[in-house]
Amino acid sequence: MNTVRIIGGAWRRRLLRFPEAEGLRPTPDRVRETLFNWLGQDLTGLSCLDLFAGSGALGFEAASRGAERVVLVEKAPRVLAALRQNAERLGADPARLEIRAGDALQYASAAEERFDLVFVDAPFRQGWMGRLAPVLGRLFKPDAALYLEAEYEWAASGDPFPGWCVVRHGKAGEVHFHLLRREEKHVE
Repeated sequence: MNTVRIIGGAWRRRLLRFPEAEGLRPTPDRVRETLFNWLGQDLTGLSCLDLFAGSGALGFEAASRGAERVVLVEKAPRVLAALRQNAERLGADPARLEIRAGDALQYASAAEERFDLVFVDAPFRQGWMGRLAPVLGRLFKPDAALYLEAEYEWAASGDPFPGWCVVRHGKAGEVHFHLLRREEKHVE
């Protein structure tokens, strides 16, 4: 069993356990630390969606930092079971932290709930961004943020998300990570 540590909030230093699975790469500590510095350490009142939950590092980190509601979506049965075990071990309130079994694209296409922050850390080199682009827009509240991890720098990849712009970008190893906001929110 692999582990990743929650780095901030109420569950700081607690370990998440997860199995090996194809395409599963937990967001590294350094990247999560940078992301939550960009977002602010306190996510109180926000609703978050971790669309490709995997290890759950992003979703559990958001819940640990006070997010009012976090939905984690995962398709792989063994990984899904690990997410549920982690939630139980942490004593997560199921009303605040919901773990959904399912395909990310199907969830995004059918979801009626809107979110303040959506994490998209899809398996690399499988064309997920292009497939998600037509349906992602329906998931956002008006002032929402979108976090993307990719194997390339988003600004150089074309624009499958019209009306959004990269407001922060970083790179750690082979991972490019991006925070996007609607264009009218863009500030340099």
